[in-house]
Amino acid sequence: MGSLSIWHWILVIAVALLLFGGRGKISELMGDFAQGIRAFKKGMSEDDKAAAAEPEKEKSEPVKTIDHKAAEPVTPQPETRKAS
Repeated sequence: MGSLSIWHWILVIAVALLLFGGRGKISELMGDFAQGIRAFKKGMSEDDKAAAAEPEKEKSEPVKTIDHKAAEPVTPQPETRKAS
């Protein structure tokens, strides 16, 4: 069980060829991955620029508060029992 037989290696190679078959597939895959990382970084930098512009708007708006009114105390009601 420790080592793989020839049939295991043939199966592994066949799967690898199916996944990455052809010339240049791995380089194309890595290129797409790099483009995704660049797009992510660009999106993050745009969010940072938008976040930097927003505090100016927040300074002009007044702070909103919620006024709380204390609840009125409840007076206890006398208990009444029915005579059976």
